[in-house]
Amino acid sequence: MKLLLVPVSAARGFGEYARTREIAFAVQQRWPAAQLHFLLSAQAPYATQCPFPATLLPGSATLHTRQVVQLLQRMRPDIVIFDNAGRSAQIRAARACGARVIYISSRRRQRAKAFRLRWMRLLAEHWIAYPRFIAGELGWWEKLKIRLLGRPQVRFADTVLALGDAPDPLPQLTDFVLVVPGGGTAHPGAQEAPAIIAAAARSLAARGLCTVLVGVDAGGEAPLLNCVGLLPQAQLSALLRRAAVVLTNGGDTLLQALACGCACVAVPIAHDQSRRIARCQERGLLESAPLEASAMVAAVGRLQADAAGRAQLRARVAAAGITNALPWMLEVLGTLGAADPR
Repeated sequence: MKLLLVPVSAARGFGEYARTREIAFAVQQRWPAAQLHFLLSAQAPYATQCPFPATLLPGSATLHTRQVVQLLQRMRPDIVIFDNAGRSAQIRAARACGARVIYISSRRRQRAKAFRLRWMRLLAEHWIAYPRFIAGELGWWEKLKIRLLGRPQVRFADTVLALGDAPDPLPQLTDFVLVVPGGGTAHPGAQEAPAIIAAAARSLAARGLCTVLVGVDAGGEAPLLNCVGLLPQAQLSALLRRAAVVLTNGGDTLLQALACGCACVAVPIAHDQSRRIARCQERGLLESAPLEASAMVAAVGRLQADAAGRAQLRARVAAAGITNALPWMLEVLGTLGAADPR
């Protein structure tokens, strides 16, 4: 199997790359002989650290159609995954090379692009990131177009979690608060978010709560503050499953935490996260706080002190049925990889 992964990538943002990277790891584990290749922006802070062969472009692949088409013609992949990236000419070129095309959308604009008739005729699969109650059910017009064309197959991908177990990086800790500001870069309008969330972590530790801060320099030491660098997703999941309370932003880590059954306090740090958090809060799946250290500390403290409330929160999260999409993604990739392109 030859698989080309094209996540949108730039100086900011990490979610699409993190999602496609976990898909690539899972493919490599299932099919060791698979040939995997990434197309990334050289501006992305993770570009030179990609664990797979990668072609670096001056900017996001969406802006560099000529180079994308040239790589498609050289590589001739069996499957191409565009994650919030891509243009019509790129998708046409992928189909012309015999590839089956999967498009992942996690925003309304990209979802609308994927439901244009000229794209629908080219796509084998359209995966809509996030659960239905966040992303929104298929509308009547979307359903009608699918019935008329008979393609693509549309699926909701709640979240992506690494498969298999990994060593717990802090097995000695119990009853701790896990603080995960996010694995990417600061967002416009919230450039200080990592530092503000780190300050909240320091305050939680100072108040006597065992606290684990992931991926951010705390800017000081505290006896109950445990700082770790960015973790492989499997190790982060191991911590998520054991944490008493998780403080995180409203991005992909939030959905991963909910899939792990966590009691969460969520903080919006990007323009699209407030709505996502609100949808979860409407269903009683989390507590929220503004991007203010004192407010975060108060929200986490209340939840940590309320064992019954945490149990009720976890019960509602379990009932919501947020699941890991990676197992069915692998089944789809296996089927597409073995199928003749149509």
